[in-house]
Amino acid sequence: MREQLLAYALKYNGEYDRMKKAIQDGEAWQMPDYKGHYLTILDENYPKALLLLEDPPFILFYKGDIRLLENEYLGIIGSRLASSVGLNYTAYLIKKCPSRYGIVSGLAKGIDAAAHANAIRSGRSTIGVIGCGIERVYPQENQYLYEQMAVNQLILSEYPEHTPPYASHFPWRNRIIAALAKRIVVVEAKEKSGTMLTVNEALRLDKDVYVFPYRYDDAFGKGCNMLIQQGANMLVFDEEIENL
Repeated sequence: MREQLLAYALKYNGEYDRMKKAIQDGEAWQMPDYKGHYLTILDENYPKALLLLEDPPFILFYKGDIRLLENEYLGIIGSRLASSVGLNYTAYLIKKCPSRYGIVSGLAKGIDAAAHANAIRSGRSTIGVIGCGIERVYPQENQYLYEQMAVNQLILSEYPEHTPPYASHFPWRNRIIAALAKRIVVVEAKEKSGTMLTVNEALRLDKDVYVFPYRYDDAFGKGCNMLIQQGANMLVFDEEIENL
């Protein structure tokens, strides 16, 4: 059955709904010729946290150390077009948060890349969940970070090989980040931000969401201030970060 899930993932480029239909229909399949690493929902070391999702991934392709899934993670999310304030918040958060946490994020540019890079510099484990094929570097400016994490950390994807980074993949990617994280911190978000998709999934999973406050006229943090207004936990003092 592991090989059957792999065969469907390769045939349908990891698309969840098409894989689900193939499973339900008992679609014929051929033994795949695939040399990369992967984990399926049938495996003993499949993360229990992912089983709480309404649609847990059937398969995760990976590069790096799969044992890092055993650690506890803080999810750090935010803008791709990050401000200097957001980047400074990210570095400070990783410096001050409890040492038991690794960092999980989306290996995008901006806040995600800063979260992974600061985690590595501070000696923490870090997991990058990507919305394209496991062999594909996206965005290209994260090439060096991807190469580092593929060896010494962990990169996960539902999508095989060189599957393009279609926009529809990122909400699916975000649910994995929300599930793997014990808590979510929104470092920076504009009023209309894809970050909110991860927040909504985290709330559905009954995860605590924390945000940094911004000046009322700072467009980069308007989404954070809206979340505070809606009841998210605010990070203002060192003690609040240290007690996450």
